[in-house]
Amino acid sequence: MEVPINKPVLGEEEIAEVAELLRQGALTSSSPEGGPNVRSFEEEFASFVGVKHAIAVNSGTAALYLSLLAIGVGPGDEVLVPSLTFVATANAVLLAGAKPVFVDVDPRTYTMDPSDLERKISERAKAVIPVHLYGLMADMDSINSIAEKRGIAVIEDAAQAHGSETRGRRAGSLGVTGCFSFYPSKVMTTGEGGMITTNDVGLAKALRSLRTHGQEWVDGELVVTRLGGNFRMPEVEAAIGRAQLRKLPKFLEVRRRNAKLMTELLQGLKGVEPPLEPEGYRHNWYLYTVKFEDPRLRDKVKDYLNRKGIGATIYYKTPVHLMPLYRKLFNTREGLLPVTEELSRRLLSLPVHHGMGEEDVRRVAEAVEEAVGKAS
Repeated sequence: MEVPINKPVLGEEEIAEVAELLRQGALTSSSPEGGPNVRSFEEEFASFVGVKHAIAVNSGTAALYLSLLAIGVGPGDEVLVPSLTFVATANAVLLAGAKPVFVDVDPRTYTMDPSDLERKISERAKAVIPVHLYGLMADMDSINSIAEKRGIAVIEDAAQAHGSETRGRRAGSLGVTGCFSFYPSKVMTTGEGGMITTNDVGLAKALRSLRTHGQEWVDGELVVTRLGGNFRMPEVEAAIGRAQLRKLPKFLEVRRRNAKLMTELLQGLKGVEPPLEPEGYRHNWYLYTVKFEDPRLRDKVKDYLNRKGIGATIYYKTPVHLMPLYRKLFNTREGLLPVTEELSRRLLSLPVHHGMGEEDVRRVAEAVEEAVGKAS
């Protein structure tokens, strides 16, 4: 695609960091504390998010999975999750041995609906994982209030929300943990990789142990105190992450500029609803997701844009609860989450990433207008 839905922007800073590491030959560390670049990346990322601790891991999925293990989620427990998201959110629950309970979303923000959450909490519920979808944070005030009242933990899935804010607080600072991904399509990348943020010193210690086979230091010796695995972040990835984190404010600034221009250009286009940024929220514009009044128009516009070399993409055409695995395991069916299912037929994500200039944004918007006009 000439204008992909997202792409990593890497430069000489990242190359220099990696080259220096290769010359040193210090590629990773088996210590629960991690190597020097991992430790520095953790400190810098924790400061950016506004939390006391950050724990680097090898993927966003690992961040979710280890968070669940660290708070004691296991067989017999339920974890409430949205279905309008990437499958990793629910898969992490299955990997922990628990059952995902699917919650519908708000039709305007596309994030977890607090009223449906409250209806679906049972005595077996141990945690809830709201997803900050497309870069817009979920209604954390309501979700945290419900969770506190019902005695369940809140784990933020912030895989798409680097730098997103609600009421002056950043994604990853409002749950017992926050879970980030650094996959190449994300706002910042380490190639592969993830990060867990928390203000709980006990959880931070447990998470560092879990990422390194359950080891911790006892009387000067590394011993296994819990079941863990190899979920470490290598030094090379951490070095790339440090360079990317320094650039993140600029990345966010360009995305905001591009999203603003896209909204101006699409404003008033019949049958197409631009994304919402509620008052008090700050979107990071990971994806610019429009809603079509007519689902058939959505598909025609996508096909037209793709033929033009524009990477318009449907996130998510099949909601998680309707994936074959989840149908088989839990007998889930159409009609279970009416808002989620309706949105899956109407949403289309457009590129506004920080690798795009103003002319790219105008090209995408003009192609959308052309496609709508031809379909009409």
